[in-house]
Amino acid sequence: MWPDLISKAKEGGLDVVDTYVFWDQHEPVKGKYNFQGRQDLVRFVKEVQKAGLFMNLRIGPYISAEWNFGGLPVWLHLEPHVVFRTDNVPFKAQMETFVRKVVNMMKNESLFAWQGGPIIIAQIENEFGSWPLGTPEHAYAMWAAQMAVSTKTGVPWIMCLQFDAPDPIINTFNSYYADDFTPNGADKPKMWTENWTGWFQSYGKPTPFRPAEDISFAVLRFFQKNGSFQNYYMYHGGTNFGRTSGGPFITTSYDYDAPIDEYGLIRQPKWGHLKDMHQAIKLCEQAMARGGTTLHQWLGPDVEVYAYSNATEKCAAFISNSNSADAAATFNGVSYKLPGWSISVLPDCRNVAFNSAKISAQTSMMLMMPVQDFDVLEWEWYTEKIGIWSENVLKDTRFLEQISTAKDSTDYLWYITNLQVSQRESFLANGKDPVLKIDSMRDAVHIFINDELTVSAQGVWGSPSIEVVQPIKLHEGTNTISILSMTVGLQTGATGYDLTGTGIEGSVYVEGFDNGTLDISSQLWEHQVGIRGEKLHIYERGGSENVNWSSDATVLANKPLTWYKTFFDAPQGDDPVALDLGSMGKGQAWVNGQSIGRFWPAYNVTSDACANGCDYRGAFNSSKCVSNCGQPSQRWYHVPRSWLKPKDNLLVLFEEIGGDPLKTSVVVRVVEKVCGNVAEDYPPPLEKWSSALANVSFPEMSIECGKGQTISSINFASFGTPTGQCGSFARGLCHAPSSRLIMERRCLGLRKCTIVVATVMFGEDPCPDQEVKRLAVEAQCS
Repeated sequence: MWPDLISKAKEGGLDVVDTYVFWDQHEPVKGKYNFQGRQDLVRFVKEVQKAGLFMNLRIGPYISAEWNFGGLPVWLHLEPHVVFRTDNVPFKAQMETFVRKVVNMMKNESLFAWQGGPIIIAQIENEFGSWPLGTPEHAYAMWAAQMAVSTKTGVPWIMCLQFDAPDPIINTFNSYYADDFTPNGADKPKMWTENWTGWFQSYGKPTPFRPAEDISFAVLRFFQKNGSFQNYYMYHGGTNFGRTSGGPFITTSYDYDAPIDEYGLIRQPKWGHLKDMHQAIKLCEQAMARGGTTLHQWLGPDVEVYAYSNATEKCAAFISNSNSADAAATFNGVSYKLPGWSISVLPDCRNVAFNSAKISAQTSMMLMMPVQDFDVLEWEWYTEKIGIWSENVLKDTRFLEQISTAKDSTDYLWYITNLQVSQRESFLANGKDPVLKIDSMRDAVHIFINDELTVSAQGVWGSPSIEVVQPIKLHEGTNTISILSMTVGLQTGATGYDLTGTGIEGSVYVEGFDNGTLDISSQLWEHQVGIRGEKLHIYERGGSENVNWSSDATVLANKPLTWYKTFFDAPQGDDPVALDLGSMGKGQAWVNGQSIGRFWPAYNVTSDACANGCDYRGAFNSSKCVSNCGQPSQRWYHVPRSWLKPKDNLLVLFEEIGGDPLKTSVVVRVVEKVCGNVAEDYPPPLEKWSSALANVSFPEMSIECGKGQTISSINFASFGTPTGQCGSFARGLCHAPSSRLIMERRCLGLRKCTIVVATVMFGEDPCPDQEVKRLAVEAQCS
C-alpha cells in the first residue's frame, strides 16, 4: 500500500512524510533485528524519496502513538534494573544502541538530506515534557538530546513538547492548535509536529471526528502567525494489525478520521479541502518564505490581518475571524465577508483565493458493501480448553503479574484455584449464592466457575482497572475457579508506565460462607500462559491440523472460548476488503495466518453524545464531534488485498464470549454517493486562480465517483437556496427548475463532472432578490 498512500499524500499537496520508528517491531528480541517486509524502514524512506517528497524521521524510540507499550519492546522492560525514560544507565545504553543503528542504516543508504536523501529532520524522544532541574527525568531528557546530536545526522534534531530542549535541539508542539506556540529560541523555526486531524477510537467510546473547516482554520492560523512546518497526525492512520494497539483499549482501527482513511481511500471533503488550502498557501510562498509577518492589524472584534511582503513587492495576507459569528472587515480599501471561525487567504493582499469555512471539495459517502455472506460457507469449530491445557504451569500462593509472566507473547493468562464446599454450608440449602469479589484487576476478565462462563468484565480507556462483584454457583465438594485475564494492549505512556502491571492486582474473596468471607488470594493458584489453540498456531494452515475440528452446525454459534474456521474467495476487483464481524463478541481474527487484530463488537458505545451534533465553529476537543453512538466500537476489520489469494483464503476466528460466525461476511469499501454544495461567493478553483482573474472567475463544483464507477443517477439537485447536507438535502424557498436536468446532462454516465456555479448556467434567475445562490447536488455512484 505504501506507494499509493504516498502518491495520494503528494497529490493532496504535502511536501513531507512523517513516520515513527517502531523499536518493538524492529527489535522484537534483544539483539535480533527485523527490517524486512512491513518493517523495511529503508524501503519506506526510499518510496518517499521516489515520490519526490521529504521525510521527518521520528526515531523516538519512545513513540506513544496509542501503540503497544509506547513502541518500546517488552524484553527491555524485563531486563534487570531497567526503568524506562529516566536517568537509568541500562535503559539509556539500549536506547542509544538502537538509535545509532537506525541512524547508521540511513547514512549507509545515503538517505539524509546532505547525502541527497529525503530526510530533512529527525526526532528524539516524544512528548516527554519538561522536568525540574536536578530530577532524573530532567537528566534523561538532556542526555537524550546530547546523544542524538552526537550521532551526526547532518539534519536538525527536534523534540516534541520539550520546552527546555538544549541547543541545537528545536522544540516542537503537538495539539489541535499551535498558533500561540513559541519555540525554544528566537533563531529557531516554529514547528508543529502533530496537528491532530481527529482522535483515536477506543472500545466503548463514540467515534471522534474533526470537521475540515476547523482543521484548515487551525493550519492557516498557524501560518498566519509565522509558522514554518506543520504536520498532520494522522494523514493516514491505518490499522493496528496483530496485537499492536495499545492504550490499553485502543481499537484495531487507527483510522483517526484522517484525510486518507484506514483503507487507503481519500476521505472527502477533508482531503480535498486541505488540498485546496495547501494550494492557496503555496500561492503565498514567495512572500512568506522571505521572513516573518510585516503587518499585524485588528480590523474589528476578533478580526485581524497578518501580512507578509518582501523587497520585490510580493504580498500575501491572512484575514481571520476567530468569533463564531460572521463578520465584515475592510483591508486595503476592500471589503471582505468572513464566516464565523474562518480565515481567508489573499495571495496578493487583495483577492481571496481560499476561505477555511467554504468547502468546494465534494463529500463522499462510503458504503461497506457485502460481497460474500458466510452463512453459505462450511464452518468448522474447536472448543478451547478452559484452564490448564499444558504441563507448563506456574504455581504460587500469590498472583503473578501478567506482563512479566506472559512476556506479552499473548493477551491471555489463566489464574486457577480450587475451593472446597462442605455439605453443611447454608447456601446449598437456602439458594443464596456466594459472591466472588476481585477488588482490582486489569484490563478485562472472563470468570469460569466449574468450566461455566459466569461473568465477563472490562475497564475502559483511561480507567483500565476494574472491580468484579459476582454471585457464583458452587456445589458440594471441589469447585474450580478459572479466571482468564486479558490485556487489551499494553499501556502506551505516562510517567512510570512500565512499572504498572496487568492481571489481578488486588485480592480475591468469596462472601457467603457460614464462617464468614474467605480471602482466597494466598491459597495455591496455578498460572497458565496463553491458550492452547494459539500455542498450536491453529490459525495457520499447517497448525490447524493440530486439533480435531467439529462440523456439527447445530451447536456452532454462541459458544465461549471457541475457534471457528472457514475458507473464502477474494472479492473481484481492487476495492479495499474488510470483514464484517458485527455478529461476534470478543476475540481475534486471522486470514491466511496473518493477524487482522482484536475484535470486540460486543463492547457497544453507550454514550448519547452523538445527539449533541457538531458545529465546526469554536475550539475543538476530542469529545466535541462524535458519531457511532449505540453501535459496536468497531464492526469492520481491514484485510489488505496483498494478504489474499484469489481462492481458498483461510479465515480463523477465536471467540471468547460467544458470537455467530454465520452472520459475518466479506465486504468491500466503495463510494456510494457523492455530493457538492458550493455557493456563488466561493473563490474560483485554485488551479485557475490568478490575481487578474480573481474577480471575474466563477466558482466550480466537481463531483467524482470511485475508481471503476460512474454517476448512475442524480438523486438531488437544486440551484437557489437549498438546505441540509449530503444525504439530507432539501429545496429551499428558491429553486431553479432546470437544476436536475442540467446536472443529469452534464454528469450521467461519467466518473467525474464539473459545472460552473453561476446563475447564467441555470437560465433565468430563480430568485433575483437573493444576493447569493448555491448549488447542492447528490449523485449515486455505481
